[in-house]
Amino acid sequence: MAFWGKKDKEKPESRESKKKPGLFRRLWQKFRNIDWKDPVTRWKALFVALIGSIVIFGGGYGVLSFTNSPTFCANCHEMAPEVSTFTASAHSEITCVQCHIKPGFMNMITHKVISLKEVYHHVMGIPEQIVQTEHEAVSDENCLQCHSKNRLVSASGDLIVNHKGHIEEGVPCISCHAGVAHAKIAARGINTEEVRGHWTKEVAQQMMEKKYLAPNMGTCIDCHDKVNNGEKPWKDVAYLVPPNPEHLKEEATKEKSNAVIHEANTEEEAKEAAAQHDEKTQKIILEALGKQQKDVKISMACATCHEQVNIPEDHKAADWNQNHGGTALNQLDKCVDCHQDSKWFRDIPKEDLVSLLKMAEVEEEQKDHKYQPNITVVREQSRINKFCSACHSERPTSHGESDQWLTSHSGKAGTQEEKAQCLVCHDREKPTAESPDVKAPTDVYCQYCHRTGFKDDVKN
Repeated sequence: MAFWGKKDKEKPESRESKKKPGLFRRLWQKFRNIDWKDPVTRWKALFVALIGSIVIFGGGYGVLSFTNSPTFCANCHEMAPEVSTFTASAHSEITCVQCHIKPGFMNMITHKVISLKEVYHHVMGIPEQIVQTEHEAVSDENCLQCHSKNRLVSASGDLIVNHKGHIEEGVPCISCHAGVAHAKIAARGINTEEVRGHWTKEVAQQMMEKKYLAPNMGTCIDCHDKVNNGEKPWKDVAYLVPPNPEHLKEEATKEKSNAVIHEANTEEEAKEAAAQHDEKTQKIILEALGKQQKDVKISMACATCHEQVNIPEDHKAADWNQNHGGTALNQLDKCVDCHQDSKWFRDIPKEDLVSLLKMAEVEEEQKDHKYQPNITVVREQSRINKFCSACHSERPTSHGESDQWLTSHSGKAGTQEEKAQCLVCHDREKPTAESPDVKAPTDVYCQYCHRTGFKDDVKN
């Protein structure tokens, strides 16, 4: 044994044994060599641990605080529309996370981890449009941190809003108040990549129109109509938030494919869809005026929710329906304050930011311009406005029987002014694909019979 032991000691060191140990091994060796029984050593270790904890947790808290601030969101170019509108909103005094992250530390940490994908998007390619996904919809917990659920009326005292009843029914706050901070810019399509450079504080203030901040008539009516048909639309998250751009691309691709397949039936299908839309709109308007044709769970009459609905005195006259045309001609600007069906639609049409800014400049220049009576403008308004077409699409009682009217109506269209009244409902020529979008409420047009022209008539 001695022989072998001696031989081992005399053996030269290998190249591996001459190598210095690595950094971590050296640190580990030093750690093992520490005399933990020494009180001074233990106090030093406690001090180092304390300082390390302060650095780690303090730094972590500082990072969380910074990433929770609107300043952090404003650092990314793609968030310019959202930050600009937020700054111009009534919620500008709170932070973004007070709305977009549920209360609670774990919710905060979970959201931060999930949001790492935003860093990837920022580095690898900015999304075409920022939208609120169905997994990140603002919850009632966030709203109820500041707002009471017992509110029954609006600030003006006009609108009756049973917030508690809606919440107990499960209706989320966002189903009505989706535009309160950002004026529904995602649904309007004005926060896309190509227009982000146009967003400034001034532009945001122009885009923060009241009709996008507060729930419009269409928001209430669409939901109430669905409830009356046995639905609970708020159960579907897609009803509450704008569709994701990727989903829109998929739908557009499907629609394009379907268009190719059904190309022959496209025009007829479009007409049928438009007719169904108009019929539904007119039905809802009649219900909102208190003329329901059936029992409903929620009344759609204006007076059900509005306490201060004032009907103009001239509307109360017995013959108002027959003689309101002259008032419409002279005061169309006042008529459309109430009788404008676009205010009654929940769906928001896509807009173009550049066009909106140009229109704002024109409106600013013409803000003192007063409406001038114009029969052409009135005629077009009566065609596109469902309040008008709800009645004007029906055959007037003055027309009597068809055969009698056809042989005697020429005396009713002797002047250009009288002809203009006829053209409220009728087109002069047969509508074509190139015709204006403003369609007549009836498909009976003058030249269907007057194929050789009109006597003593000068075409405008």
